[in-house]
This record gives sequence, structure tokens and C-alpha cells, in this order.
Amino acid sequence: MTERIPRRVFMILTGGALAAPSISWSAEEVPSLLDHILLGCSDLDRGIAFVEERTGVHAAFGGVHPGRGTQNALLSLGTRRYLEIITPDLAQPDARDPLVTHLKKLSEPRLVNWAAHPGDLAAFAKKLREASVAFEGPTPGSRKRPDGRVLQWQTLTLKDNASWTLPFFIEWSADSLHPSADSPKGCSLARFEAGTPDPEVFSKQIALLGLDLAITRADKPQLRATIKGPKGEFSVTS
Repeated sequence: MTERIPRRVFMILTGGALAAPSISWSAEEVPSLLDHILLGCSDLDRGIAFVEERTGVHAAFGGVHPGRGTQNALLSLGTRRYLEIITPDLAQPDARDPLVTHLKKLSEPRLVNWAAHPGDLAAFAKKLREASVAFEGPTPGSRKRPDGRVLQWQTLTLKDNASWTLPFFIEWSADSLHPSADSPKGCSLARFEAGTPDPEVFSKQIALLGLDLAITRADKPQLRATIKGPKGEFSVTS
């Protein structure tokens, strides 16, 4: 059961954000810094079919993450936003990433994480450090696309994020094409929100991170995304 927090209350709770963006509410109610959302599944073909059946858009294979044991397929959700369908990569059976273990246990596709782009990640890390927010990174990452082009980025992860409702943060290399630019198009992210049993505490957390995330009151921590496509609209949760 969820209860939406009134915007006026949200604005009061989120005064004094750490990062640069001001709190804003678009008609779509999607965080302004959202980079991509991760839809986890135990099998890539199944994940691609799940999304295509509901939207009419077929996600394209993106590549594998060496050493992490995962692979993905992508589709654009508009400018600088995309959906990443992420699954175990069977060619990396020895990978020990906790995410792989979680993905293998999924009986149906579910949201497993999301990423935000705060800009200069080193500067963002400095602000977090000054605010006594514990984190790891920035850590370099890369993925080789099917066309041979290598994408590079840096990520920063929060240490206190047990429910995975807070994002990890990403900065793409200046010479890397953002995945939303050439992934299959036709879909958009209509809404993205987080549910929590304690909206007041959670609002202060996201304000500290400079995020304008919609919040609902819920029985347990949970992410929810609503995606629109040519065939229709569907929602997924964590």
C-alpha cells in the first residue's frame, strides 16, 4: 500500500540540498538527474521479450561487463535517459558480484537499481566528503559494444544504501557516446518514484544528494517506474 507525499510537504522537507540542481517537478515527474534505470532479469532474452511485449520496442544488445559477470540490452527513454536490462553473463561463470547472485534468483523482471548523473563526479565526491556521507569511488568502468566501440565511465556508490532506493552516480567519459543516443527509440519514462515507510527521513537523504525524486509512503522500501511505448504503458517495481 502506498500513499503519495504532497508536493508542498516534499518541498519543505527537501530544503537545503547539497548538490547543484534546484528541486523541480516536471509533468512527467522524473528526477532531473536520472541517467538510467536497471531492470534485472535472470535471462537476457526473457528480459528483452518482457519489455517488448509491453511497449512494442525491442531492446538492443549492449555488451558485457568484464569481471562483473553481467550483460545487458538497452533502449532509449529520451534524451540522456535509458533503460538497461541487466542479466547474468553465462560466459563469466566465476563472477562473484552480489548483483549476479541476486539476478539469478529473480523469478520475474524487477528494478534492481538506478543511476544519476551529478556532473563532475570528483567535485560531487568532494561535497559528499564534506557532508560526511560515506561512499566508494569514483571507480572507472567500461563496456565494449557489439560494434567494437568501448564506452567508459566512472561511478560512485553510497555505502549506506541497504534498500537500494538511492542511486549510484555516474559520469560518462567525454569521448563516450551516451547509450540513449543510439539505443532503440520510441519509449519514454513517464514516472519514477521511491516508496518508503519513513518519507521524512528519506526526503532528507535525497535532499542531501541533490535529487528531486518523487516519494510515496509504502510498507517497505521500493522503486517504481512507469514506461510508455508505442504499444502501451507498464509499471515495474523493485
